[in-house]
Amino acid sequence: MAAGKEIRGKIKSVENTKKITKAMEMVAASKMRKAQERMRAARPYSEKVRNIAANLGKANPEYKHAFMLKNEAKVCGFIVVTTDKGLCGGMNTNILRIVTGKLRELQSSGLSAQTVAIGNKGLGFMGRIGAKVVSHATHLGDTPHLEKLIGPVKVLLDAYAKGEVNAVYLCYTKFINTMKQEPVVQQLLPLSAVQMAAESQASGPQHDWDYIYEPDAQSVIDEMLTRYVEALVYQAVAENMASEQSARMVAMKAATDNAGSVIGELKLVYNKTRQAAITKELSEIVAGAAAV
Repeated sequence: MAAGKEIRGKIKSVENTKKITKAMEMVAASKMRKAQERMRAARPYSEKVRNIAANLGKANPEYKHAFMLKNEAKVCGFIVVTTDKGLCGGMNTNILRIVTGKLRELQSSGLSAQTVAIGNKGLGFMGRIGAKVVSHATHLGDTPHLEKLIGPVKVLLDAYAKGEVNAVYLCYTKFINTMKQEPVVQQLLPLSAVQMAAESQASGPQHDWDYIYEPDAQSVIDEMLTRYVEALVYQAVAENMASEQSARMVAMKAATDNAGSVIGELKLVYNKTRQAAITKELSEIVAGAAAV
């Protein structure tokens, strides 16, 4: 019964793996609810900042912030948001595939790229393909903190303000629902007053407001546009974390179901092997008795 003992060992091993994947599925489900609540809680703030920034841009068309000016540099910037951990299906693979395609398009056009990696998976991937990583943020935990994101992202924002970068793209996985997450590459800079106005109108009917500025309109617009960009980055990280937990829960559930199927197949093989051994022993006993 050496074969039977080996099969029993495999069954035990798969059962232990099934317990781990089931526990990870339950943990991911718990974290997913919290991540979704955090993501939805951040949406009203980002929408309000977008509306005010759009109104300020329309109220003061004569002033153009550095983020709204187009640069002629030969460098593009990418903020790539991925996860710190794996076991979340093809989520990271999908967004990194799109980023790779975008980088190849830039290279074919004679442009170079600078990247900011948020998450271990993106940082490791950018290092493997030889992309230039100017800053990174890893080990964010289960709760994104804006103060941890501002520093790395500010490197690209300052480069754009100085005219060293002609565009900045934000790459992340957008949360649609528990079963669907969509990779997104959106242009972060240059900002367009028309685009911000269109986005604010999409969130609902808006009114044009006239503001009283303190100390002056230029200072308020500068600060508001900076907060607007930071809100977009934070919202992207929050969406990515919600997508991560959803993808991990689905992946672990699939792994648990597959482990159950493998255990069923191994038990069937074990029973057949055991039945064959018993039949063989009975045949030997009968043959021995007949010989006597």
